[in-house]
Amino acid sequence: MTGGTDRRGPGPAAAGELQGIARFTFHEGKVEEFKRLSARCMEIVRTKDTGTLQYEIYFNDDQSECVVLERYRDSEALIEHTAHVADLMQAILATGSVSGELLGAPSAELRARLAGGGVRLFTPFQSM
Repeated sequence: MTGGTDRRGPGPAAAGELQGIARFTFHEGKVEEFKRLSARCMEIVRTKDTGTLQYEIYFNDDQSECVVLERYRDSEALIEHTAHVADLMQAILATGSVSGELLGAPSAELRARLAGGGVRLFTPFQSM
């Protein structure tokens, strides 16, 4: 992990929380650019986001791929985060191929924003 923010409290995930998982496969020579941009993104998460509960990046051994784990208090927190990092997203996405999933039950507004964006949505079936 290259550093992360985890504001988890005790106990299971609260109702309304959303979890995001993104997998990057980097284009040749783009890992350092991704790291630089991710450091800027992490600073934004730490200083501006109020509802980001977890934001962590894990690299594989040869750093050709990474997984980004995100957890948000609710849909509004994810919308806030997206607004804060919007200026960086195009450059981050240009560093590799990415696939992503969002786990949870997003609000109607967030569902509308996600429509056609390539992020797969998985809604709860059972949980404890």
